[in-house]
Amino acid sequence: MSHWVVLSIAMASACAVVLAIVVFNNRRIGEDDDPSETPDVLEYMTMMIGVVYAIVLGLAIAGVWEGRSAAQESVRQEAQALHEVDVRVEVWPAAVRERIRSDVRAYVTQVTGPEWRSMAERGELTGKGAELLERVRRSVSDYEPATDHEGEAYQPLVDQVAAVDDARASRAGNAGSTMPGVVWFGLIIGALVTVGLIFTLQIRRTFRELLLAGLFSALIAFLLFLIWALDAPFGLGISATREPFELLFPAVAR
Repeated sequence: MSHWVVLSIAMASACAVVLAIVVFNNRRIGEDDDPSETPDVLEYMTMMIGVVYAIVLGLAIAGVWEGRSAAQESVRQEAQALHEVDVRVEVWPAAVRERIRSDVRAYVTQVTGPEWRSMAERGELTGKGAELLERVRRSVSDYEPATDHEGEAYQPLVDQVAAVDDARASRAGNAGSTMPGVVWFGLIIGALVTVGLIFTLQIRRTFRELLLAGLFSALIAFLLFLIWALDAPFGLGISATREPFELLFPAVAR
């Protein structure tokens, strides 16, 4: 199911539930009820709880966005380091050059294909990807330069392979969910409490009050969806992309 469909269902459901409760409560209110009797302290508590929950939501959104940005940066660094290996190996003999480039292409194909799906579905990398990266490392480190010109390219190539390994490790660390379960528990309970408190203000069935109640509940649902969509940086929501690999290796990363 598309995450946009999930968002639409969540927002519509939140609005429907809140509006249904408002309408049901108004049917039970007697003719002599005075909505101005809501205690001032209750309005103050409702406002403060809403402010505190807004701060918590803001921190949660900032946290998951930072995690997604870090994940995207690790993908960019990995793709760029592999591209440097692919380019810098030009000064080595044709047989060695083609072997290393073949290993790089095989690794990119694995990362942007099966490994990317594994990160999205299970939040983990594949063993095959690690094997292919080790093959790239061996192809580079095992070659003995025959000339000074080839020797000048050796250490930079080794450093770039190390950069790929470091970026891969960072990508592995960002592959899973970034929000602990206890935080999700607090966010959901906080949403229920915050939305539930609006009923203490004696909302009537006027169009303006129903509209505001529906928009408020839809906003809470949207913010929770946004956190969920960003929670797994390589998941199926608003996730990090393979664009750096597709730009630098267009022949094998699509």
